[in-house]
Amino acid sequence: MSGLMVFGLGEADRRDDGVGPAVLRAVMARATPRRENGPHYLVVPQPLDLLGVWAQADCAVIVDAVRSGAAAGTVHSRRLGPEGPAWEATSSSHGIGLGGVLRLAQALGQAPREVWLVGVEGADFGFGVGLSPRVRAAVPAAALRVRELLEEGMACA
Repeated sequence: MSGLMVFGLGEADRRDDGVGPAVLRAVMARATPRRENGPHYLVVPQPLDLLGVWAQADCAVIVDAVRSGAAAGTVHSRRLGPEGPAWEATSSSHGIGLGGVLRLAQALGQAPREVWLVGVEGADFGFGVGLSPRVRAAVPAAALRVRELLEEGMACA
């Protein structure tokens, strides 16, 4: 295993579904040069794409758009257990959700030991490029939460 991986999950051509990659870019813009043991950053369009990659990580932070019923732009953060995320991922564009992929990876013995989800409540998941105003405004707060998780070291650092 190779330590810590940070994933920006989503597709930029589905409006707020692109918040994961947008937050990842914001985190990377303020990141110090990667140390040998430092985090690896990767954008993945679909949760299923995590399977072949995150098996190499001890810990993973996943940034994604979520639907919990909270106001658009609300930033959520939680460690995921075997039950998966507490919120629905943007299933309209992902097909299989993050929870299903996490359970599958655990069954295959290919899941990171620790997984955190930083979710940003989305509003518009239609076709088109660009985040809705409230989601765009939440990018700095979500990036800050990711940086806090990295600085806290989680259980893997």
